[in-house]
Order: sequence, then structure tokens, then C-alpha cells
Amino acid sequence: MAAHRKPRQRSLGGNTARTAVTLALAGAATATAFEGTGNAEPQLTPAQVKAKVDKLYQEAETATQRYDGAKERTEATQRRLNSLQDEAARRQQRLNTARDALGSVAAAQYRDGAIDPSWQLALSSDPDRYLDGAALAERVDDRQAGAVARVREQLREIEQLRGAARVELKSLRSRQAEVRRHKQTVTAKLAEARRLLARLTPPERTWITGHAAGHASRSASDARAALAQAGSVPSGPRAAAAVAYAYQKLGSPYVWGATGPNAFDCSGLVQAAYRSAGISLPRTTYAQINAGRRVSRSQLQPGDLVFFYSGISHVGIYIGAGRMIHAPNPSAPVRVAPVDEMPFAGATRVT
Repeated sequence: MAAHRKPRQRSLGGNTARTAVTLALAGAATATAFEGTGNAEPQLTPAQVKAKVDKLYQEAETATQRYDGAKERTEATQRRLNSLQDEAARRQQRLNTARDALGSVAAAQYRDGAIDPSWQLALSSDPDRYLDGAALAERVDDRQAGAVARVREQLREIEQLRGAARVELKSLRSRQAEVRRHKQTVTAKLAEARRLLARLTPPERTWITGHAAGHASRSASDARAALAQAGSVPSGPRAAAAVAYAYQKLGSPYVWGATGPNAFDCSGLVQAAYRSAGISLPRTTYAQINAGRRVSRSQLQPGDLVFFYSGISHVGIYIGAGRMIHAPNPSAPVRVAPVDEMPFAGATRVT
């Protein structure tokens, strides 16, 4: 009987062990399932999505300004490089002409130099005429020596131009790489914002993006009427012209890096508005804020530039009554908005 019990006990032990392993595996699977559920992306409320999207748009705007600045510097470097290359080509052409002239003179002297000058004098039927010619030849030789020196100087200048062009080309490639980096950052931020917005219902997206806000007339006459209604007077005729331009662009889409005439980013709208008024402004927000005289918030007049965030990454055009026209972000077109909509960083008057 004892011999029979031992196998039974071992059998029961094996079943118990298998059961324990099965339960352990099942528990592990359940724990993994719960862990996976815990790590799944939580369902965000519309308010939380708005906060995340707003932050992404702000970060994208900062990267956009860096992109705009890098692009502007790249274009300036390209212009300098083109100018150096053009100047080097012009000087090379003049050098080739001077070399051809020297070659012709050298060939002529070689041909005429077969007879020694003393024999030429002896054989000349008019010695006086020969002596006059010899004196002229000496003066010609002096001029040719000067021409040779000038050719050598041209060679040095061309090599200097080519050296400067090589430096500019290296700088251009570095700036182009910088532009690409900022572009990738902007694209990634905007893609993440689109992904978050896609999870919402259409009414929730409308609430976040505020498409219904900021409707206004796009005519210059109504722009003047709006200013009069607000009781605000622009700081000058050019400021008034810039405000009128901004009114005409209400509803235009936001496109990062764009300066008009049909799409804008925030600093692009400001630059285009003042360009229409005959004033050239820098391309980026952090340069535009230094393009005029700083004014306090209490001194704001229509046409003043208003800046936002600690990094000066956003700008609008003040239109009076605590409002501005700006290009907000890719989710909304150029529109009227309260200045209090974003953290105020400063203001500049450029007229």
C-alpha cells in the first residue's frame, strides 16, 4: 500500500505543481494585461488636449522664428556668394583679355627681335627715324612691364575672391543644414498637434481652434471705421496703412515661413503689412521687437507691434481697444484677437 501511495502522492504533487505554474502564468498574463492598460495613452479631455496643442503650437512658433532667421541668413549668404562668383568671373574675363594682349606683344617682339638693334641701326636707311622708333619701343616696354604687374595683381585678387567664395560656400552649407533642422522640428510639432486634434469630435476641435472667432470686414474703409469706433488713433499714416493691410488679410491661412500675399506666419504678416506702408522690417519676431521704439502697454496705439511669450516667439499688430490682428497658428487663419490671449512680452512702435 505504501508503494502505491507514493506514486499517488507524486502524481498529486505534479498536478499541484502544474496547477501552480498555470495559475502563475495566468496571473502574469493578467498582470501584463493590466500593466498594458495602465501604460496605454490616457483619454484626454478637450481642455487637456487644448493645453497640449497650445504648447505644441507655441513650440512650433519658436522653431518657425528660428527657421525664418536661418532662412534669411542663408539667403543673404547665397547673395554674397553669387556676388563673389560674379565678380571673380568678371575679373577673370579682364585677366584673359590682358593676357591675350601681352601674348600678342610678346609674339611681335619675338618676331622683330631676330635682328640685333645695332644691325637694325646700321642697315636703316633713316637712322634718325630708327632712333625715334627705338625710344618709343623702350616706352612701350615700360608699359608692358606695367601690364604684366597688373596681370599679376589681378591673379592675386581673383584668388582672394575665390578664397572668400569658398568660405561663403561652407557657411551656406552650414546654414542650409540649420534650416533643415528647424524645419524638421516645426513639422514634428505640427504633426503631433494634428494627431491630438484628430482624436476629438468636430465640435471639440472647433472649440479648441476657435474658427468662429475673429470675423471682420476686409476692406480698408471698414478698417478706418473700426479704428474710429474703438476711439484709437494710429501713431502715423504708415501705421494706419499697415493696419489697413492687416484688415484686408483677415481670413488668410497661416503657413509657417510665409510672408504673403495670400498666406502668412505671425512675423510674416507684420513684415508684409509694413512693407505695404513703405517700411522694411526684419523677418523674425526677436529682430522686429528691436526695429523701433519700445512702448509700454498703456501707451499702445494702432499699428504698434505687440509681442508675446518670454522668448518673443509671437507678434501681432495692435488695432486698438485691447485687440490685435495676428496670424495665430495652422489651426486658425489671420484674425482679430484680444491682446490678453497670450502672455504679453512687450511692444514696439516702428513709425
